[in-house]
Amino acid sequence: MSRMLFTSESVTEGHPDKVCDKVSDAVLDAILAEDSSARVACESFCSTNIINIMGEISTKADINIEKIVRDTVCEIGYNDDSLGFNGNTCKVILNIDKQSPDIAMGVDSSLEYKDGIKDVYNLTGAGDQGMMFGYASNETPELMPMPVFLAHKLSKKLTDVRKSGEIGYLRPDGKTQVTIEYRDGKPYRADAIVVSTQHDDGVDIKTLRSDILQKVIKPIIPGELLDDETSVYINPTGRFVLGGPAGDTGLTGRKIIVDTYGGMARHGGGAFSGKDPTKVDRSAAYAARYVAKNIVAAGIADKCEIQIAYAIGVASPVSVMVDTFGTGKYADEKIAEAVKRVFDLRPAAIIDKLNLLRPIYTKTTNYGHFGRQDADFTWENTDKTEELKAAISEVI
Repeated sequence: MSRMLFTSESVTEGHPDKVCDKVSDAVLDAILAEDSSARVACESFCSTNIINIMGEISTKADINIEKIVRDTVCEIGYNDDSLGFNGNTCKVILNIDKQSPDIAMGVDSSLEYKDGIKDVYNLTGAGDQGMMFGYASNETPELMPMPVFLAHKLSKKLTDVRKSGEIGYLRPDGKTQVTIEYRDGKPYRADAIVVSTQHDDGVDIKTLRSDILQKVIKPIIPGELLDDETSVYINPTGRFVLGGPAGDTGLTGRKIIVDTYGGMARHGGGAFSGKDPTKVDRSAAYAARYVAKNIVAAGIADKCEIQIAYAIGVASPVSVMVDTFGTGKYADEKIAEAVKRVFDLRPAAIIDKLNLLRPIYTKTTNYGHFGRQDADFTWENTDKTEELKAAISEVI
């Protein structure tokens, strides 16, 4: 029997990096609501009572970015000067330019289209070079790795009990971490749970630890995963009053492992938040999850990782790779061939199939971009399983 411990973390929406992610996605959504053809690359950084919005945006939309920023920060929960960051009073600095024309010329008309291949999906070239990964595993019903899935649920619960007032002394910043023991490659038990949550000054640490255990951890972590050997750490330093942007600088795109698979799968490096779907960093990563999830849902493999790579200004991927880690029913190269027959992975085709030109991105910012049960998360659909099975039969 093989034994392995694997750990993943999550953070709440009040974490300074996630404040920036959410602000960037809120700006993107406001623009897409008025102009679905906009090109948006919006990044943010924040510190004590200041937030800077930067990027390249080309759009016909007429939006009030400063108001969007302030409303988003207040909605997260930073709405009082005593927290060191207040959406009502913080300084908002805007540094926005238009998309580079050198990039736009490759996105607006792909190399294939310029060469006379006038397919409608060749009209849009990839917005950058790069490689994107997608992953799925049958260890949870959502086909996600268990450590990151449970860490996200803990973070979401932390936010819920704070905003509902169930634990009224909590503040917006928080982090969670889950270590799962695997035996023979399958989740067996929870080895360690870590929850660190910001709180009001003067809160008794024993009260806080009891409340978090009873109202956050136990409702989320399945009882069969907990045993006498499970280590539980709740605010292990004993104090977490100074937090959020007042405690640490935040930056868009710095939580890419939290956003994806908690380290269980590889990551190409590109962040998601603040980017419109012509940026393959986002859209192709969503498509890769869509492909991997359908492979696992079809029973073709127990777990699957997909890599898709692009060249800037070129519509078709330069490579598609499948790795099933020895769990596939067929050779990985045969599965990859079936993937290419079933899925059109050109950027315009991805955008069309997954309906990505909608203002849906603010809700993706927190608790993971994958494994979520929400109709707007179209990349979580498993509607290609039968086509994949048929394609596999044709290529073997």
